[in-house]
Amino acid sequence: MPSLITMKSGTQIRILCSALLVTLATLTAQGAQIPTPKDTQSSLSDAIAAAEENSSPKTTIVPSVFVECLSGSMLITIKDAPPNHETGLFSGMIYPKGLSKNSTCLSEYRDHVGPLRYKLPLRSCNTMPKETDTGGIEFFNTIVLQPHLKLITDLGRGYHVRCTYKSRDAAIKPKKHLRKHTQKPQAFRSGSSEDRRDYGRSLDNNPLEEEEEVDDVVSNNEIPMPGCHMKIYNDEHVIADDVKIGDPLTIVISIDKQQLYGLQVSNCIVRDGLGWGEQRLVGEDGCPMDNEIMGQFKYTEDRLAANVTFPAHKFPYTTSVYYQCNVQLCAQEDPSCQEAPVCSGKRPKRQTVSDNKDDDGALPATIEVFSGLYVNENENPNDNDDEDAVYKEKTLEDALCVSQRTFAIAIAIAGLILMLAVVAAVLCIMARRSTKTVSNSGSSIYSGPYTNTAFSHSS
Repeated sequence: MPSLITMKSGTQIRILCSALLVTLATLTAQGAQIPTPKDTQSSLSDAIAAAEENSSPKTTIVPSVFVECLSGSMLITIKDAPPNHETGLFSGMIYPKGLSKNSTCLSEYRDHVGPLRYKLPLRSCNTMPKETDTGGIEFFNTIVLQPHLKLITDLGRGYHVRCTYKSRDAAIKPKKHLRKHTQKPQAFRSGSSEDRRDYGRSLDNNPLEEEEEVDDVVSNNEIPMPGCHMKIYNDEHVIADDVKIGDPLTIVISIDKQQLYGLQVSNCIVRDGLGWGEQRLVGEDGCPMDNEIMGQFKYTEDRLAANVTFPAHKFPYTTSVYYQCNVQLCAQEDPSCQEAPVCSGKRPKRQTVSDNKDDDGALPATIEVFSGLYVNENENPNDNDDEDAVYKEKTLEDALCVSQRTFAIAIAIAGLILMLAVVAAVLCIMARRSTKTVSNSGSSIYSGPYTNTAFSHSS
């Protein structure tokens, strides 16, 4: 009887093992189905096609930009800015290119009604000057119109804005008497085929006022002041506008050619253009504050120009650098005008207050000159050339792309299959051992209950 029970248990184990194997095969055939590359590509194509069908083309109005050139700033007016889809009003920001994190140059607009007005200073916020061939000066910058208050999206638009003035004084000093017939600046519309230089002219380009100024000079019989200029050159003697740290730069300060005046350079500083920091380079005596940053100016024999060469430097938080110097005019007949400053730690004699005065007891004329450029950090070969660039990863043609959800399901099914395989293997081993025990039970000694009658005791 025990032998029959043991054989029945072994048969049940074998049946259970067979059932597990059948279940394992079923799961392998039906449950663990991973999509093929063709199926993945076809599903992706269907999704793209559905998205293209759902997205209907919308007509957008191109914003119009108007530039008004003022003394010391540009007044930029933007019409038809892209509105918010929910409110129908513009909510976003305007900032110079590269200064999206700077609050002093960035302007925010929340549910703004009507045209946007943005005031851009001429001597800061990445606005750079450039002297023209006609003796005037041009200020240029790039502003970004971003229709979002916190994110920088691909809906943002960039606009190059320029203002041309006939002189530095016209760009900086406000006009005291503006006539009603002053020429109004022309409007610049994006996408126009004409040159942007023809737009945004200075408010000082009025021929009537120019004639009045000429008449005043002639009537007073005064000697006109020479024009003063500052230019920054690179090592190839080309106007520098974008250099790297350490590149050799040369600042040239000059006045118009004439025989009455010479120049003396003093009080040079470098500014960040954001109002956060500045560094003095040349003192009141015309001597450098730190020779490692900038040395001493060298003057020409006619005292009409001075230059200094130095390695390019910048502030750590911005690429724009602005240089500013004071130029004092001195009479060519004065012997002290031909003397270079003695930089020995003591104040030169020519810089004393008494000697700086003219015959009439007045201080010499002082002209402020300035210029700027962009200084970038040296590139690291391990870094990408453009941080904002988006690169597409190259994949092989036979590569298999599986979504995260499909991959997780496949891993779970594979784990279940592995667990069932282990259980089936254990049951099969147990079934084999039970089979061997049943086959040897016929020759074993009967171990049932046994009573020895010889030792039985009856009362």
